[in-house]
Amino acid sequence: MPQIRPVSDLRNNFTEISKIVHESREPVFLTKNGYGDMVVMSIEQYENIQHDNEIFIKLKEAELEADSSKLRYSHTEVFNKLRMEISNKQEE
Repeated sequence: MPQIRPVSDLRNNFTEISKIVHESREPVFLTKNGYGDMVVMSIEQYENIQHDNEIFIKLKEAELEADSSKLRYSHTEVFNKLRMEISNKQEE
């Protein structure tokens, strides 16, 4: 269940809000005059969201590239190429 608190709690109960976002790993939604104003989350939460967004963007780019090309590789071809690249990096 989302935590919704008045923005004044950020000033008056900062330690409690910090504890909530770190222990629950969920954001706290802050309201001002009864309306949503901002979200507080831990750095770890923020980094996870950024990471997920980067993955989504890369997958979308790959999807667009796949749609624009007829070139396809088999599972074996892809993994053999990856194994060769890993092997070459380890030799360096």
